[in-house]
Amino acid sequence: MLRRTWMLAAAGLPWGGPVWALPPRTLQFPRDFGSHPDLRTEWWYVTGQAQTQTPTASGRTFGFQVTFFRSRVEATQGMRSGFAAKQLVLAHAALTDLEGRSLLHDQRMARAAAGIASASVADTDVHLRNWSLVRQDGRYLARIPADGFTLDLQFTPTQPVLLQGRQGLSRKGPEPAQASYYYSVPQLSAQGRITLQGRSLDVRGTAWLDHEASDALLHPQAVGWDWIGMNLEDGSALTAFHLRRADGSALWAGGSLRTGAGALRVFTADEVRFEPESVWTSPRTQARYPTRWRVHTPAGLFSVQALLDDQELDSRSSTGAVYWEGLSELRNAQGQRVGRGYLEMTGYTAPLKL
Repeated sequence: MLRRTWMLAAAGLPWGGPVWALPPRTLQFPRDFGSHPDLRTEWWYVTGQAQTQTPTASGRTFGFQVTFFRSRVEATQGMRSGFAAKQLVLAHAALTDLEGRSLLHDQRMARAAAGIASASVADTDVHLRNWSLVRQDGRYLARIPADGFTLDLQFTPTQPVLLQGRQGLSRKGPEPAQASYYYSVPQLSAQGRITLQGRSLDVRGTAWLDHEASDALLHPQAVGWDWIGMNLEDGSALTAFHLRRADGSALWAGGSLRTGAGALRVFTADEVRFEPESVWTSPRTQARYPTRWRVHTPAGLFSVQALLDDQELDSRSSTGAVYWEGLSELRNAQGQRVGRGYLEMTGYTAPLKL
């Protein structure tokens, strides 16, 4: 969910508003792969893992994250100038180097005007200067020349789109007005090239894509959330999240499991529970992040373990938040590794103000 600090940006709706902030509708593809500029917030989010394929660096594992945000600026919508900042485009990119025990992170922000940044309404085609995420011939192409590293990756779907929540309308809080249009594309086949410290490495792996658009409000009792998106080795895809109050208790929860055969189970708010097992303290912010969790779901009990504790990202020069997001391992109740994916934790340095 923060890619997601933007997912729940304030829309000005009263708490006693309509039954749904967004009307239930059938998502239409490829149109809904594209941007929805009439909605306040939106993002395209790709995470994954990849291993090097070159003989001199065989088996080296990286985690990667590419996120593009679009944010509608209500105050400028009536302006006629082509330079008016009616839409903002922001982007984050991160690379986890497990061998080097390090995380690299970069960020960008610009107005969608004068060719500097854009988000197509026809299909996934988002650009911010020389960063891009484009859907072409059924594949996603990411080109991210970041500070200290470059990601040049392509992602090929191996499974259909996964509609989250109620056929793509996903509740994000106890009030009906808190919802988003939300789909995932799990089990993407990833390949391409990562450049690090001037060295270009051919890689292959798996990835996960989320795309959400919303006009929703963050409930006033929520200070942050914890979320996982996990590709399982048997072809299944597991999503789970909860929103936290200041005392750590769950305000709302949800998720889903789709098996490799395509059977889908959507979790209700009372069916998901996160229990922290161990905590890492950031030496920079002093935030205490649970980097190991027990996650209870209707699909079973799972353990989530960060593969590197220090995967804290400081995005205060773009989205304004400090959060933790990184490559993690999934184990079943018997302690067997069953998958890998990403864990995201927000609201640990300060409550989110959206």
